[in-house]
Amino acid sequence: MIATAQAFYKALAANTTRDWWEDNRGTYDKALKPAALALLAEMTAPLAEIAGEPVKGKLFRPHRDVRFSKDKMPYNTHLHMMWTMQVDVADAPVFFFGINLDSVTVGAGRWAFEKPVLETWRKFVDLDTKRVMGIIEGVQAHGYGLREPALKRVPSGFASDHPAADLLRMKGCVATKDIGAPQDIGAALRVAFKQAAPLNALLLQIAEA
Repeated sequence: MIATAQAFYKALAANTTRDWWEDNRGTYDKALKPAALALLAEMTAPLAEIAGEPVKGKLFRPHRDVRFSKDKMPYNTHLHMMWTMQVDVADAPVFFFGINLDSVTVGAGRWAFEKPVLETWRKFVDLDTKRVMGIIEGVQAHGYGLREPALKRVPSGFASDHPAADLLRMKGCVATKDIGAPQDIGAALRVAFKQAAPLNALLLQIAEA
């Protein structure tokens, strides 16, 4: 699946036209999409056990929404999927997996917090700094890296030299890592998601607070 996907998307990246897509979409329709849907289904039960909550899988569509984008390239040059924790909160954490042109990535977290959750995130980071940083550092110890903070400065109301200044500058929290090209993708994802699960458990606690 990985080698097939990367070869397909590298060829697509070199010729992102509708004609090329229509001539070559058989690879996506007959090989990549069925394999991706099978992986989504395969991981649902073990990931629910890891997360402690039911999860629902989603395969992202191959076509890009270019209505509000300066980049009008019509197709994604990657295969991405995610599993969202099925909990009754607006900012439910997700686990995700992606095959990109030159990497295979896994991750966990929430790309963007809604305003009330963002405020709670900052309170947790400020008042429970040691525990929050401990969870983050535990995930990082497994090779995960955090997405760069969205803000250049620490938000008003917090010290500029706060020990968790980078976390306060975030407007979402996502941890990702490259897992290479494992022969058994399902086994590799079970290990990787178990390593990242403490982050999503923290984010779920914050979203429910």
